[in-house]
Amino acid sequence: MASEGSAVRQPRIAVILPCYNEEAAIGQTVAGFRAALPGAAIYVYDNNSKDRTVDYARAAGAIVRTERMQGKGNVVRRMFADVDADIYVMADGDATYDAAAAPALVARLIDENLDMVVGSRRSEVELAYRRGHRLGNRMLTGMLAQLFGRSFSDILSGYRVFSRRFVKSFPILSAGFEIETEISVHALELRMPVAEIETEYGARPEGSESKLSTYSDGWRILKTILNLYRVERPVLFFGNIGLVLLILALILAIPLISTFAQTGLVPRFPTAILITGLTILAFLSFFSGLILDTVTRGRREMRRLAYLSLPPPGEG
Repeated sequence: MASEGSAVRQPRIAVILPCYNEEAAIGQTVAGFRAALPGAAIYVYDNNSKDRTVDYARAAGAIVRTERMQGKGNVVRRMFADVDADIYVMADGDATYDAAAAPALVARLIDENLDMVVGSRRSEVELAYRRGHRLGNRMLTGMLAQLFGRSFSDILSGYRVFSRRFVKSFPILSAGFEIETEISVHALELRMPVAEIETEYGARPEGSESKLSTYSDGWRILKTILNLYRVERPVLFFGNIGLVLLILALILAIPLISTFAQTGLVPRFPTAILITGLTILAFLSFFSGLILDTVTRGRREMRRLAYLSLPPPGEG
């Protein structure tokens, strides 16, 4: 007779796949993850597809659900809220990510008690990962490292494995493809234990088309990084604005101070008023950053407490 507690419960794994018009690839994607993770529940969340994505996903054996609000961020928010599991494997439904790498990503998460493992992309196929996207990814990755002190080598990868405590403590705000950036910042801000594993990245199957727009989505991601910097680093954000205003005020003040020292007169009152206004705005910006930093710390503590209320992937 086995001793009490000797049996170890296997973690429940959910594969979550956001999809929009992927009838050419979703069947192959589901089959790949079914073969790689036989015990996992596979969910396909359709985002108002106008083709037969839903039919092909059901035929492949996936659990199909629908999110009516358009945008990948909206879909991920719904998936994270609805699906109950211990470990979440997220990928796109376009068959570009290597499903065979999923067991290694999951094993790394469990063995090291991590909260996220990113499948950083490696591709020898130019059409799979275009140069413009590679350059944009490197620029955004470098910017994130400068703003937050550390980063990932591929912050825009859609192939990630999460712990339950990551998923259930993450207040998603993004609506579109900037969701990967928000996920990365969430992990960096809470100083979660994370890792990366390089994975193959292939070309889309024939008939499958990319939904990414290099410039518009890149601009949205850039705005997301700057907005998150404003929210998460208010002292630096508003402090830098205040510093610029103060330097501008000092530059404008130099001629007036020189004239006043020589003549005892202030001949340009509009400039003096402008300098006074810039100085006031500079100090208001400094103090706004200090006040908002207190609010940010409180929000961060609440997220941290929500995160710590759940066990790590290797326990519970």
